[in-house]
Amino acid sequence: MPLAKLFDYRLPDGMQAAIGDRVAVPFGARARIGIVVEHPEASDVDPARLKDIIAVRDDAPALPPQWLELMRFLSAYYHRPLGETMLAALPPRLRSTKALPRKATQQPAEADLRFAPPHEPTLRQTEAVAAITARLGSFAAFLLHGVTGSGKTEVYLQAIDAALQRGGQAMVLVPEISLTPQLEARFRKAYPGAPIALMHSALEDVPRTTAWLGAARGDTAIVLGTRLAVLAPLPRLALVVVDEEHDASFKQQEGLRYSARDAAVYRAKLANCPVVLGSATPSLETWQNWHAGRYERIELAERAAPGAELPVVRVVDLRAQPAPDGLSAPLAQAIQARLERGEQSLLFLNRRGYAPVLACEACGWAAGCERCTARMVLHAADRRLRCHHCGAEARIPRACPTCGNVDLRPMGRGTQRIEEILSARFPGARVVRVDRDSARKRADLARTLEAVRQGEADLLVGTQLLAKGHDFPGLTLVGVLNADTALLSTDYRAPERLFAVLAQVAGRAGRRDTRGEVIVQTRYPGHSLFSALVRHDFSGFAEAQLEERRAAGFPPFIFEAALRAEATRLEQTLDFLREATAAVGADPEVRVFDPVAHIITRRAGYERAQVLMQSRSRAALQAYLATLSAHLFDTAPRGVRWHLDVDPIEFD
Repeated sequence: MPLAKLFDYRLPDGMQAAIGDRVAVPFGARARIGIVVEHPEASDVDPARLKDIIAVRDDAPALPPQWLELMRFLSAYYHRPLGETMLAALPPRLRSTKALPRKATQQPAEADLRFAPPHEPTLRQTEAVAAITARLGSFAAFLLHGVTGSGKTEVYLQAIDAALQRGGQAMVLVPEISLTPQLEARFRKAYPGAPIALMHSALEDVPRTTAWLGAARGDTAIVLGTRLAVLAPLPRLALVVVDEEHDASFKQQEGLRYSARDAAVYRAKLANCPVVLGSATPSLETWQNWHAGRYERIELAERAAPGAELPVVRVVDLRAQPAPDGLSAPLAQAIQARLERGEQSLLFLNRRGYAPVLACEACGWAAGCERCTARMVLHAADRRLRCHHCGAEARIPRACPTCGNVDLRPMGRGTQRIEEILSARFPGARVVRVDRDSARKRADLARTLEAVRQGEADLLVGTQLLAKGHDFPGLTLVGVLNADTALLSTDYRAPERLFAVLAQVAGRAGRRDTRGEVIVQTRYPGHSLFSALVRHDFSGFAEAQLEERRAAGFPPFIFEAALRAEATRLEQTLDFLREATAAVGADPEVRVFDPVAHIITRRAGYERAQVLMQSRSRAALQAYLATLSAHLFDTAPRGVRWHLDVDPIEFD
């Protein structure tokens, strides 16, 4: 395996280093941290050139064989060097040659694993828990397909309790950092004395390292985190849970581009324990795995709260009911009715900022990013233009730079503009906006969400931050303002993602004894996606989508990878891709498409393009990628940045 390049070092007399130990070694002009992966009897390197290991680090547990096997799998499958894969999985402090402070290595007190169930489980939940716990101690993959509000978290908690009582550890993955505070609170309430570790990218180095050490030593009972948590070593792993398994954020988009969901399944197989993939709208890959008999499906078809029903979904035809300010008459009337009853409403628009475009109607100029082939988004609150792709900012011009017209107009609507419209349309209503601009700090978001739960808001305006995982008792109306953008996308995954996000945001309405209502504004009311949404028929929608994918030759019926590159000139990027694929040669089982520019071709000053590769055989594609990656690591020219994306989910 070319990417698993290993470096040989000599073990000095009297020093012991086991496989999985972290060691300090001389590398070039400085010392670096390495990981012992083999004890060969002899080396291909001249003994006179071998360097000695400087020291063995004993400030953290040795990395266990299962973890090393996971790293080998990720390195081979996603075609990244083994050393890079392993070190990237460690907290930054464990990559340093400096020893950890003694305080970090102290042992915690004995854990109290008593379970305080939040609710009495329903019959369906009890059956689901029984099915999962019956397989503890052996590998099994479960699809927990439960409608929004069906109590999937209760099933997780009950199953985890059974795993902990057997002396095991549990890993729970969630898609968004914003979901961890609420879920953490539920877990700590259910397990008031249990050691629970949080792992996500927003943690500072010290708490992240502390959480990793607790998991690696086996002191932590439950690891709760985002995708990076799947890389933590747990010596007694007994249950893996992936909540909202369909979510795209489980796919890492930088460095080692791994799928945390897929890694979690492989991790459970290595640990010989069950993995539970929970979702109201499973990914089509997971749905097909159930069809193929690789996963077992457990269905929770009803909401768990007594008297709670799925919301009524209504589709408003914007061709017959225009919405000049973003709100159609039926939606505005429904909002007014909720305000009069003291109930909450949520307006969903997955577009932050004030307006997506600032334009001149006189000459057609539109504010664009100088570093990207994308429009600058108008943010009216701080009077700035921002690029949501590279982060560039600019002042709002006083006049059109092309013709001098001072009457520049915002085109389209973002969450800031809808917030302004609602405040003017419903004076006196408490309007709260929740997006990445209003909640840049995790603590701010947690406070805002808790205030909403306490009834301190009448109207919510939000993006996908509000679409999943949140429970607002007073929320009975959801309005979807612009559901059509995804229907016009060239991405074959767009309908699947649109259905998922609409079903998730609809699930925020009426989670108690008052039935909720969802109003979806669209210019395509006859689309089959909206018909399935009205019926709450994910199964029918998924089956239709699978048939389309099968006929078109798209995943999950075919396997894909993309070679992506970027350089300062587009022609340089395209030439690199052509030469790379030509050097590898043709493979009758792998279809290699011509290089094409990305839809957003220029990003942060670099011109981007990609080559798509497809095969009906995963093994054939992997063999082709191994040859391609070995060639690229050996011959890639300077000035071109490239990466391989296996099982890609983004094509922008």
